[in-house]
Amino acid sequence: MVIDGSLLFVILCSLFAIFFALSLIKFILKQPDGNQKVKDIAQQIHKGAMAFLNKEYQIMLIFMVIIALILMLVLENGNVMAFAFVVGSIFSAIAGRIGMFVSTKANSRTAIAAGKTLDSALKIAFSSGVVMGMIVVAIGLLGISFFYIIYKDPQIIFGFAFGASFLALFARVGGGIYTKAADVGADLVGKVEKGIPEDDPRNPAVIADNIGDNVGDVAGMGADLFESYVASIVAAMAIGAFSYPNNATAVLLPLLLSAFGIIASIFGTFFVRLNKNRNVYHAMNKGVFVSTVIMLASSYLILKIMADGLGIFFATAVGLFAGLIIGLSTQYYTSKYQKPTQSIAFASTTGAGTTVIAGISVGMMSTIIPILTIGFSMFFSYYFGGIYGVAISAVGMLSTLGITLAAETYGAVADNAQGLAEMAGLSKKTLKNTTELDSIGNTTAAIGKGFAIGSAALTSIVLFIEYVRSSGITSIDVVKPEVILGLFIGGLLPFVFCALLMSSVGKAASKIVEEVRRQFKTIKGLMKGKAKPDVEKCIEISTKAALHHMAIPGILIVSVPILVGLLLGKEALGGVLVGKTVVGFLLAVFMSNAGGSWDNAKKYIEAGNLGGKGSDAHKAAIVGDTVGDPMKDTAGPSLNILMKLMAIVALVFVPLFV
Repeated sequence: MVIDGSLLFVILCSLFAIFFALSLIKFILKQPDGNQKVKDIAQQIHKGAMAFLNKEYQIMLIFMVIIALILMLVLENGNVMAFAFVVGSIFSAIAGRIGMFVSTKANSRTAIAAGKTLDSALKIAFSSGVVMGMIVVAIGLLGISFFYIIYKDPQIIFGFAFGASFLALFARVGGGIYTKAADVGADLVGKVEKGIPEDDPRNPAVIADNIGDNVGDVAGMGADLFESYVASIVAAMAIGAFSYPNNATAVLLPLLLSAFGIIASIFGTFFVRLNKNRNVYHAMNKGVFVSTVIMLASSYLILKIMADGLGIFFATAVGLFAGLIIGLSTQYYTSKYQKPTQSIAFASTTGAGTTVIAGISVGMMSTIIPILTIGFSMFFSYYFGGIYGVAISAVGMLSTLGITLAAETYGAVADNAQGLAEMAGLSKKTLKNTTELDSIGNTTAAIGKGFAIGSAALTSIVLFIEYVRSSGITSIDVVKPEVILGLFIGGLLPFVFCALLMSSVGKAASKIVEEVRRQFKTIKGLMKGKAKPDVEKCIEISTKAALHHMAIPGILIVSVPILVGLLLGKEALGGVLVGKTVVGFLLAVFMSNAGGSWDNAKKYIEAGNLGGKGSDAHKAAIVGDTVGDPMKDTAGPSLNILMKLMAIVALVFVPLFV
């Protein structure tokens, strides 16, 4: 088998990323992991996280087999599609498992390193995030390259993207329910009713909360962006094959740009170092900006040589800058150092009601910049390169995913390190440094969610364009009643989906609250710290709730596009895809940013402002944070999967509707 030189370069870059990730894993595991108390707490978190992941994958295996059989039975090329689907699911699962393993090993090592210097702690936590980022981009590119080498047909690779989307759905939904059920339950009893610190070892739900950080923000986020990364590349390859039928370069270009993005991301990681001002956020930003500049320069050189004119380069640049703009917008609306979040904190001085009202207002206003950014990105990228330019802009936005995902998943490690330092009673210096890392982690997590939502929206638009092309639709007439019906169904689905998830978190959190209250009442000496809580019971409640409630939203997303396509036709399904993208994008940004603002408004007060911890303003801010938690960490991020997965299902099953 002769492999094209461009593909060989892509494969070598992917393998280099894996080698780089393995070297970082080796570095992390060599670091000291603390005394026996720290080790015991870290082991509880590690075992709980991996056990949840194993149970989640067992349930997903059942659904995976059912969907693979359906593909084999109903599609003409069903056997190949089913194979690609299974491989995509497995690759996504591998990425999640590696990321979860490393993050739960890095947390204790970050806490211990924080007792020495802030820079050494940052290096370990960020290296853990880089492992996740590199594994995601490497196995994503390897999987796409493998299927393209064998079948030479981008349409087949949508099966691989479908598998990635399928697993991302369960990882995001299940992980989101788990993490917020534990978090809300722990806060309502521990912080509000008992007045104890956030990560107090007396709280039975604290370990489950720390497990949830990894389940939601590492495995869940990794699977989410793995899906976006794969889907955007495959869609660009398919559109390139159609737009330029006699030009193999157009098909391989998305892979090449992504390969250069890996190199740019690796270079960027070496710039994430603290300078004299010890500003962690600036250090993280510097790495992302350096990667962006390197990616811009390398894409200019590639496209000047390989493309006819610089239109495609400008489309790539549009995607890169769109990602940065959305990230900076999210930072402005969610950072505790900015006016929007501080306005929520000031509203907390007059009660919980005004806190909630202010947070909703900030969340709604925060949709302006991301929506206009994606809209103008599509407009300008189409102007520079047609529909292929739109597809390339999505690839450009995700090209430096290796480092942008690292900045997001770093937050879970920093959060766990803070919890470990508090629960194990480590030194004041350690607590000071872990608190600083954790506060920046909240901001990077919010920015990461904003980036994930923006990339999901742009990827969804590209997938819609490919659906229109592959289904043979020349135009969608919005006057037709079936198209209007499709638009309304598409707009309705994000609300129903979020309602199911918010309800699931509420029910699970109520059970956690009851259990924590029971333990404080019945376990003698627990409040005085003379007895140990039964943490396993809270872990069990969160695990069961997450696994029980994640199936129905998944079935809804997969079944609706197929039913609409079969019953109402391909144009009506096009209406559904437009409706769910517009409404889903708006709702996702609103929920994510409102939740992030409530969270950091609470932290602004906890920093000693407006009365500090224990004040009436603090109690009101905790209520706001409780409302925002399932919005920003469960429902909001899960809409990313809804936007992309529905489009991929429509693409995979399009032969049934034509």
